[in-house]
Amino acid sequence: MAQPPRWIALVDDDPSVLRALSRLLRTRGIDLRTYESARDFLSSLPDEATGAWPECLILDLQMPEMNGLELQRHLKGSGIQIPTIVITAHSEDDMRELCMAAGAHAYLLKPLDDLTLIAAINDVRASGARPA
Repeated sequence: MAQPPRWIALVDDDPSVLRALSRLLRTRGIDLRTYESARDFLSSLPDEATGAWPECLILDLQMPEMNGLELQRHLKGSGIQIPTIVITAHSEDDMRELCMAAGAHAYLLKPLDDLTLIAAINDVRASGARPA
């Protein structure tokens, strides 16, 4: 049986971050789908039969309506496990701890260092963590 295509989801309410990270990841040959809100991302999730889950989720922490931590908790509470990289412009140790406790694979500060983000993605891929 053929493996489903590998792709990454990026959720950030800042259009400039979506554009910049889209350019960066696409130049690295990474198939990326972008979402402007947690709700947009949730509404795009497939049913279990299609199996077209992202291999990794890059998630902004500070977003209106549903923030990144709330999205992580919602996914976990729904039994959906997607390896997650949290990105934020706010350096708060307690939020880092909460995100990591909710299952984040990495917690990175903006402005993002390109190589650090790529390394975190490669680490997710190397860990063998798969969406479930």
